[in-house]
Amino acid sequence: MAIRRTIAAHAKTARNIRARTNGDAARKAPRSSLFVNSVEKAMVVLKAFDASRPRLTLSQIAAVSDMDLSGAQRFTYTLVNLGYLRKDEATRTYELSPQVFEFTYHYLNSSELVNRASPYVHQLSLQTDETANITVLHGSNVVFVFRIVSMHVLSTNTIVGSSIPAYCSAPGLAMMAHLPPEQVEHILASSDLVQHTPYTIAQPRSIRERLAAIRKAGYAHAEEEYFLGDISTAAAILGADGKVLGAINVAVAKPRWKGERDERRIADLVVSTAAAISRR
Repeated sequence: MAIRRTIAAHAKTARNIRARTNGDAARKAPRSSLFVNSVEKAMVVLKAFDASRPRLTLSQIAAVSDMDLSGAQRFTYTLVNLGYLRKDEATRTYELSPQVFEFTYHYLNSSELVNRASPYVHQLSLQTDETANITVLHGSNVVFVFRIVSMHVLSTNTIVGSSIPAYCSAPGLAMMAHLPPEQVEHILASSDLVQHTPYTIAQPRSIRERLAAIRKAGYAHAEEEYFLGDISTAAAILGADGKVLGAINVAVAKPRWKGERDERRIADLVVSTAAAISRR
């Protein structure tokens, strides 16, 4: 009974995992004949594993991935042979292998933005004695692609590859402020606009007004809107054509925050750093 309950609980997350894998594609027109369903299913299997499900049996993988046992067996067998999954023969469970990091390595190694910005992020972290990040927009979220962590960091759970909603984060708002209106509306429509904390601004009209103020100020500032105790100041990084490439931000833990004086000081540093990266 306990095993059946566990599988049933995993099955409830199947649609969410598939939605994360599909992203915005799920909201677009019917898929092209070029779309390879088996690649999607392989990604769904890999995304079945997370902090709450580090090891899964074959039947659990099938339930979470919303596929039959035979299909799950074929995909897990293939992924084990390719080196992306490991199987414990004693417990007959599977887990992700370190080879999954290859995707991160190839992304970071080939990212012009990361290679261009990394020296500036190091310098910004030294200047402020705080955590500095580079993020990019992905759908309605921002993804951390480079991060220099200070000894004062609030959350050690935020790592390269982590994502948070754009609408309530300083880097997300900084990037949204430079997007065409139709892109902003798409992000708002795609976002689950909820109150993550008592300080979250989640009303579309208020967010639009906020973006107008950010465009005028040149930077975005968010206090405790996604994580309690986290204060973040960000500016967008733009290409030569004015298009958004990413954002740079400094995150400060609330006990270290000195109010308006800190906001002005850090905003000046963030804006000048973003401009320097943009010029390159």
